Amino acid sequence: MKDQCRFPPAHGDSMTNDKSESDARAAANQSHVDNDAVESAGRAQVAAGIERGVTRLLIAHGIATVSELPLPDGRRADVVGLSDRGIITVVEIKSSVADFRSDQKWTEYRNYCDRLFFAVGTDFPADILPADAGLILADRYGGAIVRDAPTHPLAAARRKAMITRFGRAAAARLGKTRDSGLNIDAI
Repeated sequence: MKDQCRFPPAHGDSMTNDKSESDARAAANQSHVDNDAVESAGRAQVAAGIERGVTRLLIAHGIATVSELPLPDGRRADVVGLSDRGIITVVEIKSSVADFRSDQKWTEYRNYCDRLFFAVGTDFPADILPADAGLILADRYGGAIVRDAPTHPLAAARRKAMITRFGRAAAARLGKTRDSGLNIDAI
């Protein structure tokens, strides 16, 4: 990504000799902040492409989806799928190795689904992902299930609560598309 984008010069590259040391330090810090922002935006763009491909894949398999579904524990699942038989699938998207290594909350998603998948881009080193979760390779055009997820059936009460949560979120978001003034934050 860095090679494809223009960044502010690294500290010292465009500094004239008459700048003070504090000015140089401030410019270097700003350059670092700008680089971080661009890298973060790049990861977000990759994640959005993977999400789109995952959604297309699940829909093709007859599974309805809701992205960024709030869970009862306050976390958000990247993509939640609901089959016509009530099977709940959570897909955790990882846009980079750093994203995977810095975020271990995915283990708690098992409490809210029958099946758990990781979804990554085709250039992701999939061998670092846990073998006890499914694996989807995806890009913005679609995806493929490379490794199926083991099934861990939810208890009936938890399933009912998750299906209700899924349905309410989907209905609220649909309503928001018809009336952009709706406040759906409380749903």
